[in-house]
Order: sequence, then C-alpha cells, then structure tokens
Amino acid sequence: MAEAYPEFLLSLPYGGPVARGRLLTEKGTNGSQKMVVLAGSPARPDVVPSFPLRMPSSHRLRERLITEGVIAKTSTRPGWLEVLRDVECNSPSAAAEILVGRSSNGWLAWKTAAGRPLADFLEQTWPGPSRVWLVRDSGGTSLDLVRVWLEEGRVILAADRLRQGVPPRASKEQVRTFVDEDYGAAVTYSEKAQLVEGFHAFLSRMRPGDSVCTLVDNRLYVGEITGDAEQITLEDGRSGLRRPVEWGSEGYAYEELPEELQQKLSVRDDVVDLTAVKGIVDGLGVSDEELARAAEESTGISGIEASVLTARRELEFPEPDEKLRTRLNVDRLSWLREVRDLLWDERQLIFYGPPGTGKTYLAQELAEFLGGGPERVKLVQFHPSYAYEDFFEGFRPQEDPQTREVAFRLTAGPLRELADLASRESNRHIPHFLIIDEINRANLAKVFGELYFLLEYRNKSVRLTYSNEDFALPRNLFVIGTMNTADRSIALVDAAMRRRFAFVELSPRIEPTSGLLRRWLTGEGKDTEPADLLEALNARIDDVDFRIGPSYLMKPGVYREGGLARTWRTKILPLLEEHHYGEGVDVERRYGLATLRAAVAARKATGTAAAEERTDTP
Repeated sequence: MAEAYPEFLLSLPYGGPVARGRLLTEKGTNGSQKMVVLAGSPARPDVVPSFPLRMPSSHRLRERLITEGVIAKTSTRPGWLEVLRDVECNSPSAAAEILVGRSSNGWLAWKTAAGRPLADFLEQTWPGPSRVWLVRDSGGTSLDLVRVWLEEGRVILAADRLRQGVPPRASKEQVRTFVDEDYGAAVTYSEKAQLVEGFHAFLSRMRPGDSVCTLVDNRLYVGEITGDAEQITLEDGRSGLRRPVEWGSEGYAYEELPEELQQKLSVRDDVVDLTAVKGIVDGLGVSDEELARAAEESTGISGIEASVLTARRELEFPEPDEKLRTRLNVDRLSWLREVRDLLWDERQLIFYGPPGTGKTYLAQELAEFLGGGPERVKLVQFHPSYAYEDFFEGFRPQEDPQTREVAFRLTAGPLRELADLASRESNRHIPHFLIIDEINRANLAKVFGELYFLLEYRNKSVRLTYSNEDFALPRNLFVIGTMNTADRSIALVDAAMRRRFAFVELSPRIEPTSGLLRRWLTGEGKDTEPADLLEALNARIDDVDFRIGPSYLMKPGVYREGGLARTWRTKILPLLEEHHYGEGVDVERRYGLATLRAAVAARKATGTAAAEERTDTP
C-alpha cells in the first residue's frame, strides 16, 4: 500500500541536503500512520539542547540508531550523518525529528517535490495551520489517570453516556444530536453545550501535528497529537475518546508560566483551544539561543519561530524624560517616574483631587506618551446612568442597513473594543490605555460586573454574562481613572475598589500642582500675578477638597483684556458660592479679585519691609 502516497522530501537546516521518506498506511503503536526514512537520507550531526526534554521518544530512537550504526558518518556526506538503511518510525514527526535533531511538525515539514505538505494527503476535515489544545481529565477521578496519559502516550476525554460508533470526524450537528439524545435530562443545557464543543473539538478539529497540553500537580505538560481519535471503553466501564500523543518529559511550573497562558488555562472547560497563545506554548523550554539558531539554520524565520519571537517581545514603558516634564510643567522628573512605576506594578491608577488640577489632561498626555500615540488610548466618562452594557458589552437596537429592520444585537463597548485591540498578537508588546474620567460618578459594581474580579486577578479569566465567552484583561491594558474630590463622592468608593487601584493625589497644596501655574506663566513669558492670586485664594479655603486648581487660569481667554476678571466672576466664584451655600458667607468680599489683590500687595509690602529690616540690622 506504499504506492497510495507519493515520495516526500525534507530539507535539512542551513540549506543542507534533502532527505527522502515514504508514508505507510499502517499505524504505529501510538495510533499514528507510520513513516519510513529511506536509506541514503542525510541527518544532522548534533541536536538542540531542548530536544531530549521536548521529544524524548524521538531522541531515544535517534540515539539508538546512532549506537547501532544505522545513522553514521560516511564519506559521501562530509559534515552530515547518513541513514544507511530504511528506518520505520511511528509518525511523520518522529521521522523528521531523528534527522533534524529538534522538534518538528512532520505533517508540515515533509513535502512533495511540488511543495505540497504531507498533511494534504491525510483525511482531515479541519484545514489550516496546526493548533494548540488543553485537555483536562473530565472524569474528575484523580491525578493518577493523567499521569498514565504521560506514561502511555495518550490523552482521553471522558464520554460517559455517549453511544458507541460515533464517527471519528463527526460534524458538530451530528455531535449535538448525539449529546441531546444520549445525555437527555442528565445534564443542564449549558453542560450540553460544553459537551458538544469538547467532543467536536476532540473528534474533528484536532489533528495529527497539533500540540496538546494538560496539567498535572500544578505543572503544564506539552505533547504532540500523533493520530486520529478513537472511541474506547475505560477500565471502569465508562465510554471515552482517545488520541495518541507523544508527550514531552518536562513539565513547566504553573506559577512561572506567562500571564497570557495562565489566563487561558484558567478556563474550566474540559477542552480549550489555546491557539491564541500558540507562540508561548511553542516557546516553552526553548532558549533564545536555540530560537536564534533555528532561524539561522532555516536561513530565515519560519512561521513557528516568528510566532515564538512575537510572543516573546517584551512589554515596555518608555522612560519619562525632560521633554515630557517640561511639556507637562511638572516640578520633578522623579514624580513622573514614580507614576510610571505605579502604573507598571498596579496596572490601574487613579488621579484624584479638586476640580481644575489637570487630572484628565495629565492622564491623557501620560497615556499617549507611554503608549506611543493617541490611537492606543481610549477615554470614557462615567455618569450615574452608565451601565455594564455601555462599558463592556450588551444588546442594543441596531438597524439592518439592507432590510432597514431594527433588532437587538450584541454590541461591544469601549473596554471590550480596546481589550480586543490590545490582545492581538502584533499588539501584545504595546501598552494600551483606557482613561475613565469621573470614575466615581457611576455605580462601579454595576458598571464593572464580573470584570471587577479581573482588575485584581489579571492572570484569570471569567465567563461573560452576554456573549458567554471566556474573557481576560490583556496584560498590556492599563486603566487610568480620575476622581473629583469636591463632590465628596470619593468617600463612597469601597475598599474593594481602593484595593484594585493605586491612588495619586493632585492638589493645589502639594506638587506638582501647587507650583504648576507659576511655572506655566513663566514659560509663557506672562506676569505671575494670577499665580499670586490663586495662592492667596487657596490660603483662605479651609477645606482642601474645595481649593481651586490652576487649569482655570491656564487658558488663552484669561489673558485677553478683561479675561482674568471674567474668569474669576463666572468660573471660580460660582464654585465657592456652592461650597458656602447656606453659611451666609459674602463670597465676593472674601474671595473677590479686589480683596485678594489687596492681600497680595500687603503680603509683598510686609515681605519687602522685613527684608529691608534684615539688611539694616548690624
């Protein structure tokens, strides 16, 4: 039956010679179709360091063949080893790996002379590149069963009530019918949906060459699926679905895994598609040096190597510099660096203080600087009627552009849109910022819903209310909120919210806000009288939450003829009228421009007299 398939070729690293192989119809001990490496094929003289750990059975086979002299040095291939007789391997991947000395997806690496991969000649119904899967012991028995998977080279999905004779590549509609009929009222409708997804993925979407993961003793093990699914009867009499797997010998500690992978692993389904983090899984146990060497051997970056390199790109914040400090009129560069570090560590930060202290402006400018541009910053403003459906996702009426009919459709809100943008593979190393203006004016528990949990546990995922999808906040998504302390609503922020955010005060009584107006006026070449007046004003306001911020006096209209008096009368005094409402305070007399100018003049005169007295003292 060897004639059923054409001859396949495998190019060795560094533009080396080409090996020849033949796919067999019979299956090996692990359930995969066997492949024969033909005599005369070249083999690499060394292996990469991770090869014994990632592909232990292929490594053992290669070592045995070298010991037996089947793979040896010859005069016909200087610098390479040579296969001296036909070698039968359990799978196309094993046949490729004994030649190249590292893990290899044989279903894609072996190709015909016309360039068609071996996978095209197998009976598969799910096209496209290889995928990555997580499979748990859905029977909930014990860790011992999963350890048996590793020892015996298999993965099993419990299917207690599923009838015998289910076709190995059944359609989802077929699987849905089987589950409805076989499980009946024994499970809930949501459990049925999960069973359908899991069974269909295991039977029809998985294919040889895909990677599969499982968790044992809080360690992640990774292997390669080497054959088709088959239905079996377990030792306890239950039905099950089984696939052969070549497992790596090294497990990776869960707590040391990258955050994006932990998020996916926290999904509680029995079968989880991990393809979104394939680059991370492919890179486990592979050093940067090995990756660079693989790229060099291939005389270019392959798809797998490019995916791993993309996944390893570090998320970074630029360092605040003097140019930024000058533009923001901040007194100390160290203050900006501290805010940057707080954002990096906590990922959620709130600027709070009285009105006019530049909270929103600072949040926007800082986010655009750290994110590299305004396209990575989204601003929303909370208000009392703001809800989860506005913020994250919900059903909203939308008109069909063709039928003109209005129907309720699931629509993404600003957080969902930004999270989807930040989680794209090409964006994962770039910071993205959500700015929530007046964050304390909404009912936060109502707006955030189940997302409240994710603000603190960034390495977890939750099942969403409307779309029923699993969602996690990307590690490169940062949140900056602003709070106005003048309306006292900050006192209503509960301990849970305070625990999830770092709080940074912006107040006229402390830097960088206290001297901001004077620095800005000096930089603009203007008279510093407005700064003197603002300081005199705030000195008369006992409640620090009602002191006036400098931004009211940092607008062009203030410095046109009559602008200062107009701004004082229409912007500043009304705030103080509200503050003293019902107290019988004459606001104009206490805080008016004439009163403050007299106070400033008296203070300067007192200061001048005191200075002259010190000069005259012998």
